Amino acid sequence: MKHIYLNLKRFDIPKEAGGVNSLAPIREWGAKIVRETQEALKEYDRENVEFAMYFPEAHLIPALEALEEDSPIQVGCQGVFRADTVCGGNFGAFTTGRTANAMRALGCESVLIGHCEERRDKSEIMRELMNGNVDSSDPSNFTEFADRFVVSDQAVRGAVNRILNKEIREAVRAGMKVLYCIGESAEEQPIWKDVLREQLEVGLADVDRSKITIAYEPIWAIGPGKIPPDQAYMEKIGAYVKEVTGGMDVVYGGGLKKENAEMLAGVKSMDGGLIALTRFSGEIGFYPEEYLEIIRLYLNANQG
Repeated sequence: MKHIYLNLKRFDIPKEAGGVNSLAPIREWGAKIVRETQEALKEYDRENVEFAMYFPEAHLIPALEALEEDSPIQVGCQGVFRADTVCGGNFGAFTTGRTANAMRALGCESVLIGHCEERRDKSEIMRELMNGNVDSSDPSNFTEFADRFVVSDQAVRGAVNRILNKEIREAVRAGMKVLYCIGESAEEQPIWKDVLREQLEVGLADVDRSKITIAYEPIWAIGPGKIPPDQAYMEKIGAYVKEVTGGMDVVYGGGLKKENAEMLAGVKSMDGGLIALTRFSGEIGFYPEEYLEIIRLYLNANQG
C-alpha cells in the first residue's frame, strides 16, 4: 500500500499576519481543504493508497465536519501528549495537552509524531535547561549543579526518543494510527545509521508496529539552498529502515512535491510521501488543486 500524508503545519495564518494563507478565511480554512479534495481522492483504490491530513488543532472539528460519509480522508492531529486519561484515575488534568483519548474522541484517526520541528523544540528546551541556565551569580548554586547540567547531544537525542515513545504508545492505545518521523541533521550525517537506529528502536519500543508508518526526513537537506537527496540515497535509507524494523512501511518526509514526485515514485524501498507546501515561489502556500496534482504525478508514475 502507498501512503500520502499532508502536514498542514501553520499554513492557516493569513498573509497580513506573516503567514501564507490566501486560500480562505482562517475559520473556514480546514473545512475548505477537505471539501476541495475528497471527491478527487475517491478516484483511488483504498486498498492501494491511503490519505491522511494533519491539521492544526483549531481546524480539526471543521475538517471532520466537512468529511462526507464515504470520504477517503483520514483527519489527523499534529501531536499528542505523553500521558492520558485513565478510567478510575486521571480524568483529564492536562492543561494545553492534546491527549490521544481527546483527539480520538473528536474523530482523529491518525497522528504525526516526531516531526523534526517537534524534535528540535524538545531538544532546545533540554539544552536550555541543562547547558545554558546555571545561575553563576550564586556560587553555591553553580558548584553544586554545574557538572550535571552539562549534557551531550547523544543524551538529548536519547531523552527525546524516550518521550516520543511515550506519545506513540498513548496514540496507539487510544486507537490511532501514527506517522513517526525520523531523520538526521547535518552534524549527525557521519553517524546516520546509529542515529536512525536509535530513533527507531527507542521510539518503537513496546508498541504495535502494525499501526505505525515511518517518515524519513533528511533534516540536513531541508531549507532554502539545500540540496535534496537523490534517488540512490533515498533507496539506501528506505532499505535501511526496513532492515532495522523488519519491513515496516516508510515514506519520504522531506517534502513530496511536483518537482520530485516522479523521482520518488521510482524509489522502490519507499511507500509514499509527506506533502507540505505545494507552491514554493510567487504566491507561496498550500493549494488544494496543486496537492491533487502532486498525488496524480506520484501515483501515475508509480503505476508506470
